[in-house]
Amino acid sequence: MIATMMVMAALAGASDIGVADPQRRVLLDALRPSIERDLMQKVKFVVHRLRRQDRWAFAHVVPQTPAGGAIDFRKTHHAERVAAGIFDGPDIYALLEQKDGRWIVRDFVVGPTDVYYLAWPDEYGAPMGLFDPG
Repeated sequence: MIATMMVMAALAGASDIGVADPQRRVLLDALRPSIERDLMQKVKFVVHRLRRQDRWAFAHVVPQTPAGGAIDFRKTHHAERVAAGIFDGPDIYALLEQKDGRWIVRDFVVGPTDVYYLAWPDEYGAPMGLFDPG
């Protein structure tokens, strides 16, 4: 019962950022350079989940080419993981932190085969409520 109450309290502070929210563009624009460097190409995002709590934000996105096409991860530095079968799709999970009025990418993972982001509350101090699967 106490554990359930603690989880509910942690989830209560996080909120989804909708399409019309101006913070959405700000967060995605903060994330984009890191992902473009990682994939070595320009991208736009399909957003599956974008949440904020206090100075933290969590993004679950899928990158696309600027024309809206699928990224060929075999042509990125993830090619070995793709070939080895340890690349689980195009999903990207990212943690951002607001510092001095700017959003900074603290960590991200591309195509994880596990729930990589569950370590972020311990590693960075981000609130667990950000990572609610919804």
